[in-house]
Amino acid sequence: MSWTVYLSGEIHTDWRQQIQKGSAEINLPIQFTSAVTDHQASDAAGDHLMENENTFWRDHQSAKVNALRTRHMVESCDIAVVRFGDQYKQWNAAFDAGLLSALGKRYITLHDDTIIHALKEVDGAAMAWAKTPQQVVEILRHVTAE
Repeated sequence: MSWTVYLSGEIHTDWRQQIQKGSAEINLPIQFTSAVTDHQASDAAGDHLMENENTFWRDHQSAKVNALRTRHMVESCDIAVVRFGDQYKQWNAAFDAGLLSALGKRYITLHDDTIIHALKEVDGAAMAWAKTPQQVVEILRHVTAE
């Protein structure tokens, strides 16, 4: 059986690549999906619809275009990994975690222990909390074992 794993959250480090590489090295039956990780491309996703001088409306239309992709991937995944970094506030990751929870989707949170308190509700709905991409790979190895 093949699994679809949605990788959500922080885009400024290589955690996605580490999980994908680690999973490939042990031949896990996983297809990975992700939101757009190019920050500028994501911010400009709706620019072709209408020029906006007001940043609220530019962000609003781009968020809706991005949500077409994100919502499909969230609804289609078997498991998600939601990464929270320490450099930026990832409101989009928290939103994805809430959507995953509301849809009854299973997810793993990935973050260090310095933000445990801030994420207590998000972690409370998660099936697991990992601190490293390698720990995520080990969880995925376990759940995809035949």
